Amino acid sequence: MNWTKELITEELRKQIKINRHMIGVAAGSGLTAKYAEEGGADFILALSSGFYRQKGLSSLAAYLPSSNSNEAVMDFGLKELIPRTTIPVIFGLMATDPTKHIEAFIRLIKERGFAGINNYPTVGLIDGIYREALEEQGITYEQEVNSISLANRLGLFTVAFVFDKDQASQMVDAGADVICLHFGLTSGGKLGAKQIQSLQAARNLAKEVFDVVKRKNPHAIKMIYGGPVNKPVDVQFIYDGADIDGYIGGSVFERIPAEQVVLQVTESFKKTNDVKYEELIEKIIGGFHTSDDYIDFIKRYVSLHYDEDISLNELSAILHISRPYLSTLFKKYVGVSFTDYIIDFRLNRALEIYQEKKLPLTTIAELVGYPNYTQFSKIFKKRKGMSPRAYISANITTS
Repeated sequence: MNWTKELITEELRKQIKINRHMIGVAAGSGLTAKYAEEGGADFILALSSGFYRQKGLSSLAAYLPSSNSNEAVMDFGLKELIPRTTIPVIFGLMATDPTKHIEAFIRLIKERGFAGINNYPTVGLIDGIYREALEEQGITYEQEVNSISLANRLGLFTVAFVFDKDQASQMVDAGADVICLHFGLTSGGKLGAKQIQSLQAARNLAKEVFDVVKRKNPHAIKMIYGGPVNKPVDVQFIYDGADIDGYIGGSVFERIPAEQVVLQVTESFKKTNDVKYEELIEKIIGGFHTSDDYIDFIKRYVSLHYDEDISLNELSAILHISRPYLSTLFKKYVGVSFTDYIIDFRLNRALEIYQEKKLPLTTIAELVGYPNYTQFSKIFKKRKGMSPRAYISANITTS
């Protein structure tokens, strides 16, 4: 399909309207691209990190001088991604590549059938003395801004990775169709980055950055990527209270599932050819070895049981660890206390239910775990600064 900038934008806005958000997948192989599309992905990013993930390496390998990033993306993008999918494929362009005349190369990207570009590998992921040395030699984030501007003028769809509100402002001015806040390399799995910020810190940054984007261009599509956001419940946490249109993932859809499934399936075949459900459950519970495992369990448990009475005492008993330790661990990794987390989760689900079904607020309060409406209203007002009815009247359209 001949994906034009206008057609992609139209299709993505339809997805936002129908599904309330959209998904981009950074794929390093045709297999990932094929099944990502089947699973509902709206576009594919062809990034050199994906190329290295398929070799069993960290995404960070894209920053090492082992191969030319642009040549690698052009090669596997043309051979594996474009032939295997009908959705737009976006080229991960290393705009600071000294071996390329960037305008000519962007024109070639368009001629070869890629629907757009994304600034990756990006200088934005580099800091400290090394970043200063690069900038002294003219290797800068501004080159990436210029490439997005150029691609925009050439009619290509553009996905801009940004890391703060100033960069977001620059990319909006450059005409980027998607402003994607990059939280850093994805944590989790065997090869994932160590968690460098909490979910709460990521959400605060998202609010700050997207407030700027919305003021400068209300029509820009706003998405998030990477960092501590590696599960659907994490995505929901960042979405709550922030104006975000979608999520882009790489390792989340490609590396982490492969690590987990290949490991578990291989072990199951090695152990027995009759894997039973109970044995799998025991294996999952017995596999809680890291802090991430405990936090992931709590977040999943809340997402399934938020309409019930949940306490940290109950969860600590299930996990067989002390309540004080679990409380400290949760606050460290998520950035808010367990109590604040579950309150925010319930209130945001309440607003979603109202927007989708327009049920009476007393009914909605019960559906999210507050059988006493007075208590629900009191907590809501303390959290949002106004009563549920006033908040809905001011913030939620009834059309």
